Amino acid sequence: MPRQDAVTPFQFGGQAVIEGVMMRGPDQMATAVRVGDEIVIHQEKTTSWSDSFSILKWPFIRGTVVLIESMVIGIRTLNLSAYLISGEDEDESLTPLEMGLTVALAILLAVGLFVIVPTGLGHMTRGVLNIWGQNLAEGAARLGIFFAYLLGIRALEDIRRVFQYHGAEHKVINTYEDGAELTVEEVKRRSRLHPSCGTSFLLVVIIISIFVFAFLGNGSWLWKFGSRLILLPVVAGLAYEFIRFSRRHREKMKVLIAPGLWVQNLTTGEPDSGQIEVAIAALKRVLPPPASDAVAS
Repeated sequence: MPRQDAVTPFQFGGQAVIEGVMMRGPDQMATAVRVGDEIVIHQEKTTSWSDSFSILKWPFIRGTVVLIESMVIGIRTLNLSAYLISGEDEDESLTPLEMGLTVALAILLAVGLFVIVPTGLGHMTRGVLNIWGQNLAEGAARLGIFFAYLLGIRALEDIRRVFQYHGAEHKVINTYEDGAELTVEEVKRRSRLHPSCGTSFLLVVIIISIFVFAFLGNGSWLWKFGSRLILLPVVAGLAYEFIRFSRRHREKMKVLIAPGLWVQNLTTGEPDSGQIEVAIAALKRVLPPPASDAVAS
């Protein structure tokens, strides 16, 4: 039976980092990396932006907040994992200004690849296709860029190793949600796919955007680009609510979540025992004490 945590309804999750895994709990975040035969763990208290402003927890708003917050945390923990592996002083990590510039650059690249280019390609079909056809062409271009990007980075050996840690993260979360003991043997039996993965989220964003943007009507390329940029938070909000709902009702939504799970085969790899141990160590650090006692191995 799936775990029903009486202590907190928080949905645990994380991300793969360099030679490790970050797991996030209700008020703690732990980044575990393997350095030789050791597992080095950095743990810190964390609060969500929505804890300070209740409006950020509202449906269809929280999706954009989670997306940006996850991007900031993701870049910071990747940087942290590099320092943990090297043994250098964490104080030499990215400054707030450097973090801001890095996030801004990541956003600009994402806008360029997934908004500007597909919008331009779809607009080029204006004289041949109606508005729905143009949006389908734009969506197909966006999907093509998405898959080309995933296949391109998967060809890199270092990235494939990160994807194995991504698989370890999912397996451990699935084990915990099943209410099973957090041991390597139990974790190995679980799937490396999870319905609330960021990969699934991105795919849902692309699919929903096809329908949302179709209602904007026709216009110049500049109008199309601007309207899509403005409506990105709406699309992200819808996608987030779908992912959130599907996590709770995965058995009833198998057909709808299947495409997202399939794409995760590109962004996850089957982890080895050592990688699973790292993911287990990270999750155990952020579990509330009663739950932690229940799954102690």
